[in-house]
Amino acid sequence: MQPFSFLKTLSNNSVQIFRRTPPLVFAMSILSIGGFIGFTSATKILVSGLKPAEDTITVTGASTERIESDMAKWDIKVQTIGSSQIDSYQNHIKSIKKTINFLNSYGLKTNDYQTVELGPATTSKQVSKNNKTGKIISTHWLTSQWIEIESTDVVNINKVHRKISQLLGKGVLVKSNSPKFTYTKLAGKRIDMLAKATKDARIRAEAIVRETGSELGSVKKVNTGVFQITVPNSTRVSNWGSYDTSTIQKDITAVMGVTFAIN
Repeated sequence: MQPFSFLKTLSNNSVQIFRRTPPLVFAMSILSIGGFIGFTSATKILVSGLKPAEDTITVTGASTERIESDMAKWDIKVQTIGSSQIDSYQNHIKSIKKTINFLNSYGLKTNDYQTVELGPATTSKQVSKNNKTGKIISTHWLTSQWIEIESTDVVNINKVHRKISQLLGKGVLVKSNSPKFTYTKLAGKRIDMLAKATKDARIRAEAIVRETGSELGSVKKVNTGVFQITVPNSTRVSNWGSYDTSTIQKDITAVMGVTFAIN
């Protein structure tokens, strides 16, 4: 049989077989072929997407401690009004004396653990005018002076600050800023806190790796987070860190991200 005749016969036979094949069987055959192709493609994608298993683990550790401020800074502004510049200043001398005596009565005076300093006094002319006519209603002089206090007796500063308004009853116009309470040994505390945060990260990592049947290896990378110094039991968190100065007691939190090898 010639090659051409053989192909022609095969083609005719194939057409006859196709015509005699039930539609359902034909459809199932097509699906089977498609499924095989799909399985092959999926297998190829799955295999090509495989990556080697990671041999490290990164864990965040934290350490929180309650600390107590050891330094207080407090600024008090005394103001006096007079009909003239001289009158204002003379009245101011009396107000400053009353204020200093008040502070001294509570132990706030310059000594080996605190300083009480007077800033320069300034005098300015205050003119009040009618908004519509521009006519001068009154003229007086205002003398102002700051008293700056630094003390390690933070408890006493906090107590006197709460009583400073008593000067108003003595005719003294006083404006008090809130004391700022700070911790001067923070540099040394940071090292200790970071060490404890790193230890906490290792404990957490060991607990995780233990469940996988592996062992924790050496430290591969360390990422130091920011410090949060907040009021006690605060949930405040800042990406740039925070430093609260409003309270004597504070919570200091250190965070460390540590990457360990897995053996």
